[in-house]
Amino acid sequence: MAPKQNPLKLNPLQLRTLTVLQALARLPDAAARGPGPGEVTVERFPQAHGDHLHLGDAVVSAKDVTGLYIDKVWHALERKGLARADWPHRITVTAAGLGYETGLTDGILRRSPH
Repeated sequence: MAPKQNPLKLNPLQLRTLTVLQALARLPDAAARGPGPGEVTVERFPQAHGDHLHLGDAVVSAKDVTGLYIDKVWHALERKGLARADWPHRITVTAAGLGYETGLTDGILRRSPH
């Protein structure tokens, strides 16, 4: 039996934000391991130029990262056990957050042509 899609009932903005945080967690210039086992703390957030921004070798639409700049989104992810927020400085994505299948990765992260 396949796992249930979005078992924590994240809203679309929360799902997009978690997808972007998962991508940021893989970038050494944006995140660091810890503080707990299996966690990653994101401390550097990208700035959009025009209608997009770059996350490593991927391009993301600026509209898909708006949740990175909304404290209520960070705290919603925290309530669901997917992150610990230190708004607006850093957010630690828990092991559960890193492993949560949002189903949006291919739709949000486009490989960059430049």
